[in-house]
Amino acid sequence: MRFHIQQESDIPASTQLYNQICFAIAARHYPPGHRLPSTRQLAMQTGLHRNTISKVYRQLENDGVVEAMAGSGIYVRDQQKPREIKGTLTIRDKTVTDLDREVRQCIDSLLKAGCTLQQTRELLIDEIDWRLRCGSRVLVSTPREDIGASLLIAEELESSLEIPVEVVPLEELEEVLKNSDGGTLVTSRYFLQPVEELAKRHGIRAVAVDLNDFRDELNLLKEMRSDSCVGLVSISPGILRAAEVILHSIRGNELLLMTTTPNVASRLVALLRASNHVFCDRPSLPLIEQTLRQNHSQLMRLPQVHCANKYLGVTTIDILRKEIGLAGPIHEKDTPPLQ
Repeated sequence: MRFHIQQESDIPASTQLYNQICFAIAARHYPPGHRLPSTRQLAMQTGLHRNTISKVYRQLENDGVVEAMAGSGIYVRDQQKPREIKGTLTIRDKTVTDLDREVRQCIDSLLKAGCTLQQTRELLIDEIDWRLRCGSRVLVSTPREDIGASLLIAEELESSLEIPVEVVPLEELEEVLKNSDGGTLVTSRYFLQPVEELAKRHGIRAVAVDLNDFRDELNLLKEMRSDSCVGLVSISPGILRAAEVILHSIRGNELLLMTTTPNVASRLVALLRASNHVFCDRPSLPLIEQTLRQNHSQLMRLPQVHCANKYLGVTTIDILRKEIGLAGPIHEKDTPPLQ
């Protein structure tokens, strides 16, 4: 992935690069464990000083997004990867042989570490029970100022996991966890560090989900003619801020950009009047369509509305299902169709 820095922009170059790297990681252009480009490589690509790039990497490390390995480089933070089991297995399935070997190796490792068979049994049962408890409740948390990101995550998880999904602002999370019997905390990678710290204090897991790469939307924006007016509508202010920086980094001042959350009626009307194209998330679409109907006579022309059908990728939800002990991957049909 190449990064683009608009030197004439009012947005600091370090902020442009930080947001683009965060998006690349969140969209899995750079998956967990991936080594990021060196400061020298990014300096040659972006024209930025290596000190500026080092500062961005330090900020990413402080925010828990990447980790530095001495003498090796900067890597996307990896999380524990669940064992991948494909398909529905029966006791006589020929692939069980491989799983049996994994189980035996796990037990052998514990015995070599000094555990008795009874202790090994208790350790495995405790781990399985803990994962089942975690799977009984999912909490989605982001800061209150960007609770819209939590709502987007929760909307897609509820339709896929078929277990309770609760949205909790980060500011209230400590109190909720004090009165909780367990669960799994889910957040965006942008907010993983503070959520992870709270999770550790209460002995539960924090899992970061990855964003859709929005490839189709980005390709449309790249091909759009100059001087087009583009509107971005989302229930997440954080998404709007990141999208604004990323789009500006790609197209500079070639496009006129307007952004709003759908609940600001006057701003939404102004955006729809001015825009040639409007990009939105699923929760924003009904309000956009309602506003277009109500103001149809005042509009010189109707904008083309592009709704991002997914906020999360299917792969990241599959990983989460396995993390919390739910069987089987989801499929495209599990996601309700765009109306």
